[in-house]
Amino acid sequence: MTFRAVKEKYRSKVGEVILGATKSQGGTRGHTITVGGESALPFLHFEGEIPNRPVVALEVRDVAPTDWHACFSAYYGDVFADPAAWAKKCVDEFAADLIVLHLEGADPDGKDASPEDCAKVVRNVLAAVECPLVVFGCGKAEKDNKVLPAVAEAAAGENLLIGVAEQENYKSLTAACMVHKHNIIAQSPIDINICKQLNILITEMNLPANRIVIDPTIAAVGYGLEYGYSIMERARNGALQGDSMLAMPMIGNVGYEVWKIKEANSSIEDFPGWGQQETRGILWETTTATALLQGGMNILVMRHPKAAALVKENIAELMQKSELEN
Repeated sequence: MTFRAVKEKYRSKVGEVILGATKSQGGTRGHTITVGGESALPFLHFEGEIPNRPVVALEVRDVAPTDWHACFSAYYGDVFADPAAWAKKCVDEFAADLIVLHLEGADPDGKDASPEDCAKVVRNVLAAVECPLVVFGCGKAEKDNKVLPAVAEAAAGENLLIGVAEQENYKSLTAACMVHKHNIIAQSPIDINICKQLNILITEMNLPANRIVIDPTIAAVGYGLEYGYSIMERARNGALQGDSMLAMPMIGNVGYEVWKIKEANSSIEDFPGWGQQETRGILWETTTATALLQGGMNILVMRHPKAAALVKENIAELMQKSELEN
């Protein structure tokens, strides 16, 4: 008997967002990256098109991190003090698709870098690499409302992805992205209703839906991943059923979530039964990322280069159609 797969029919698809701009488009990037566009659930090639593979980004900080495990010094220790060199190493040696720059130096409780200093860091990183750039603020809304518009203006034409916009704090960043033609990250606290409402609010300010990327907020394996995953599933199903305010690609800060838990950081001396610390952390980050891929994540922000490499291998395998799907 011939096997015939039962296929689900969907009314719509996930929207596409283009990151970066080449010289002919007004920027300086060597290439652009398009995320989204799926007309089926993740990697079900037989039901629809998966035109753009998920991409893997690596984190870069504008100040040397003091809260990262010592195992990262072997990979980034020589460039921790230079974000431009750090970004270049991530691309040239570790094959990152994207660079995610965190402007932690802007934190008023830390270095308290000025908007002008932060904009200079962004310009330096843009000069060091040719891939598109994602920029996060310091996480303090009052300061980010000064820093991120300055960054948007300094990088006008580069088509950055900038974040984050939240339900109580989105107007300043939305206006800056609209004026200087950048994409925006809309972050919601694991809540599908807030996720949708925030996208509505942003589009009502006339920023097009195809310039919004959703950050649904995620967690590591063992720390609530299944809850975040369920929100991602609802968003993807809503998009495929025609809800345009849930039809945006998604980004997740995998490395940040994984490397703050004890299972990734604790030494083998503290927990002999857990195995070698670095290997354990790499696998925890990889497992978290591969689970999120199945929920529809389009941009995975990783921290450990070996975990990033493993996830890229998994993506390559998932993007291949089986004989039954051809």
